[in-house]
Amino acid sequence: MGALLSGERVERRLAAVLAADVAGYSRLMGLDEEGTLARLKAVRKAIVDPSIASHRGRIVKTTGDGMLVEFASSVDAMRSAVEIQRRMAQHNPDGPHDQPIEFRIGIHIGDIIFDDNDIFGDGVNIAARLEGICDPGGICISAVVYDQVDRKIDVTFKSRGLQKLKNIERPVDVYVAVLNAAVGASQTVSSVQQVQYCRSIDSVRLAYSQVGSGPPLVKTANWLSHLELDWELPIYRYMLVELARRNTLVRYDARGSGLSDWDVSEMSLDAWVSDLKAVVDASGLERFPLFGYSQGCAVSVAFATRYPERISKLILYGGFATGRCKRPSVTQADLDRYNATRTLMRVGWNSDEPTFRQLLTSQIAPTATVEQAAAFNIIQRKSTSPENAVRFYETVSNFDITELLPKVSAPTLVLHVREEIMQPVQEGRRLAAAIPGSRFVSLPGKNHALLENDPGMAQFLEEVRQFLETE
Repeated sequence: MGALLSGERVERRLAAVLAADVAGYSRLMGLDEEGTLARLKAVRKAIVDPSIASHRGRIVKTTGDGMLVEFASSVDAMRSAVEIQRRMAQHNPDGPHDQPIEFRIGIHIGDIIFDDNDIFGDGVNIAARLEGICDPGGICISAVVYDQVDRKIDVTFKSRGLQKLKNIERPVDVYVAVLNAAVGASQTVSSVQQVQYCRSIDSVRLAYSQVGSGPPLVKTANWLSHLELDWELPIYRYMLVELARRNTLVRYDARGSGLSDWDVSEMSLDAWVSDLKAVVDASGLERFPLFGYSQGCAVSVAFATRYPERISKLILYGGFATGRCKRPSVTQADLDRYNATRTLMRVGWNSDEPTFRQLLTSQIAPTATVEQAAAFNIIQRKSTSPENAVRFYETVSNFDITELLPKVSAPTLVLHVREEIMQPVQEGRRLAAAIPGSRFVSLPGKNHALLENDPGMAQFLEEVRQFLETE
């Protein structure tokens, strides 16, 4: 610390700092000191050091079981951390069952002081504290790092919110990498879904599908669904695959869209409730949990109050009790935008130029990647006709299920993304406030259509899992 002690001008720079240590190192050393040191040396040589070098990192120092590493970018630091943890997860089964070498990794980007090949400052201190709150085999990052690596790394992130870290003056917004939720993880679920057909009470042909195994989970149809495209393209696929891991997922295309009949005389909340009943009857389901997504929440609530004996649990994501035209806060400007959108749907929906559909996509999923946005544009165009798109829009915009909410008797979980603009989070809070005994969970993020790498996706899946498994 020569320059620091002498008062000379010090070198400062912005860097991504990775801090790592071995979880339970003292216990491991107590069990087998020589064996632990040998195994740590082996994994460093075979896994850790090569990964750091390949991602242009510099090992600043090592301290027994720990190390401090400097990277030029957050992306490089995160890629190295993910590679290390995934390779360690594969490596550990080969070692003693009760003595695994598991790293905890924290990453922060900030201003550091460089002196005598060592680094100091808040950038280092925060990375070290993030490591300290990390689970074995996990990665904790600050929000600054998350903003730079989001959608660039093949992992999902879960928000842990603001954390008060030891000796750090201000709370730090923390995210955790969910390493088992990588893009390739969905391959463990069968890619084959079974599509079948049934008839509604007014003889509309409805397409429905089943995929996965385990207890049933019925998903209500939402905005312009398409059983095949939703399952294949990178908008809803990840969520659907994850839900099908522990459940037999039953879903269907609403009348007027997807693989169901497009030429229909009635499009209304009552018709959609009747369609849901036709699907669950055809599936042989008597009592089941129901998952409403977006405007599917209104259909789910209406079904749950009409047939309470059939609903064991109710999950509502991104929902609302009143459509945009029925809300007390609606202004003339809001109505003007609504009318303009209807007109653009009629004239621009089928156009080869996706400008209008892209406008909707930017509201539903503003942080979508180029690939995801293109997929959403395809889904919209191929899911229905311009005329039906307008009818959907008109019907949903005039929903009002306010009087039904107090009548819901099933245990209910309400989830909503905090910063989305399509359906403000206040709408989700209103749902939860009016449903007796419901629980409300706000999720980090900006997308109404919850995407694979959204910060709230992992939390959403975990909340749903726990809710379904709780008696």
